[in-house]
Amino acid sequence: VFGKDINLILVLNNLSSDRKSVRVDMSASTILYTRRAVAEILKAATSVELGPKQGKHIRVKIPYTHYGRYLTTDKRIQVTALCEVMRTNGLKLLVEKTIILEDTNIIIKLPRRIVVNRAVSLEISYANPLPEPVSRCVLLVTLMNQQVKINLAPLAPRERSKIYFEFTPRRVGPLQLQVDFSCNKFSHVKGFVTIAVAPA
Repeated sequence: VFGKDINLILVLNNLSSDRKSVRVDMSASTILYTRRAVAEILKAATSVELGPKQGKHIRVKIPYTHYGRYLTTDKRIQVTALCEVMRTNGLKLLVEKTIILEDTNIIIKLPRRIVVNRAVSLEISYANPLPEPVSRCVLLVTLMNQQVKINLAPLAPRERSKIYFEFTPRRVGPLQLQVDFSCNKFSHVKGFVTIAVAPA
């Protein structure tokens, strides 16, 4: 989840009946959706001894403080582990994983029934998932081809807050509501919901 430390486990298994010595070079970078690297956030190396038919786990932690300021709006991190089995003429194995961090910041609550030409109030809650305060908070609400920009108060670390948004639907059928939350530390955290508008 965006704003939290990332914990990974690399599993190594020796399927042979011989003892193996493995060198593991690990790295992680923030990337764009095109897989182009933005910034390297982790580089580590370790060696592991594996007995016959033995498996071992290597734990890797990427703290938020290492990746937070380098993350793009794609919220993607590429982790690679190059495993080299020693004394085997350079036998190597490359393991790659792309992590897409989830946003859990926007929650939109609707009344049970929404009727055309009748005012309705929605609850929109938003959060700062980071272990540090954020400021210059802005909520952009898009509904019925109109955008409303709402300036919000700063949020303390891990704080959640909410506002109430009132509007009057002018036609029956589905309406798409989109919410976009930005601040000085991250931008374009989105939430959306389809609103079913009933006849009067």
